[in-house]
Amino acid sequence: MGPPAPEEKDRSTGRSGKQGAGHSLVVVTGMSGAGRSTAAKALEDLGWFVIDNLPPGLLFAMAEEAGKVNLAADRVAAVVDVRSLAFTTDLHAAIAELQDRGVEVRVVFLEASDEELVRRFEAVRRPHPLQGDGRVVDGIAKERGILREVRAHADLVIDTSGLNVHELRRKIVSFFGGGARPGLLLTIVSFGYKYGLPVDADLVVDCRFLPNPHWVPELRPMTGRDAPVRDYVLGRPGAKEFLDAYEEVLGVVADGYVREGKNYAVLAVGCTGGKHRSVAIAEQLAVRLRERGMEVQVTHRDVGRE
Repeated sequence: MGPPAPEEKDRSTGRSGKQGAGHSLVVVTGMSGAGRSTAAKALEDLGWFVIDNLPPGLLFAMAEEAGKVNLAADRVAAVVDVRSLAFTTDLHAAIAELQDRGVEVRVVFLEASDEELVRRFEAVRRPHPLQGDGRVVDGIAKERGILREVRAHADLVIDTSGLNVHELRRKIVSFFGGGARPGLLLTIVSFGYKYGLPVDADLVVDCRFLPNPHWVPELRPMTGRDAPVRDYVLGRPGAKEFLDAYEEVLGVVADGYVREGKNYAVLAVGCTGGKHRSVAIAEQLAVRLRERGMEVQVTHRDVGRE
């Protein structure tokens, strides 16, 4: 299928576009210290053309040049960060211009907790770019305020709080190593409510309605990946009905995300400690969704944390 005609609504992205560059562009942005440079290097290693620290106003010129030199249409990325209070306005204006010229834009937002960002800045003994005469936490708070709307409209949010450099690189490779994706890549994350919600979750499932294997002495040391715990959780009243219903819901949601141009989503599956019920349910959902043809990856955030 060719590109949409001028002013035709693109059903795959839900955005209007005109005949133009015919390219797509990934914009990597987010909090200072959250891993933008690591993400950029990972994309470069995958063969992407990446420009770091690009002012938003130059995004269209970059996309135009990429087209002139015949770079791969789906492997061009720009890393942009906060340099002024006009950042949000400049970025929105640049993205709007690109979309108006027929360039599909996907925004990847990297973030981390305040505590983790402070630790990282202290480790490298560098000030936050926006802290001025204040403290690192002041710069972080200012940056969060500027980026709030950008984060809300991002296509993919990655929380790097618990990731080292190698783990972040693996995430970038898993998301972008295969080039353009025809469908949705769903990441299922099991977690424990007592450790907090995953900040990058698009959807949240609560498994605390099921009996807790923690109170069964022989199951307590195991996790939801062990057969005795899995069988216990999946055999409780309501477990099968929940899985049947939520599998259908996710099928509908995934189709809708793809129609709206959202290629990546994070489903957070939670129980009290993130060790038994959420792990078993996350694994079982992944099995069912893969059988439906969905691309799914699973991670267990809080296993081994207790």
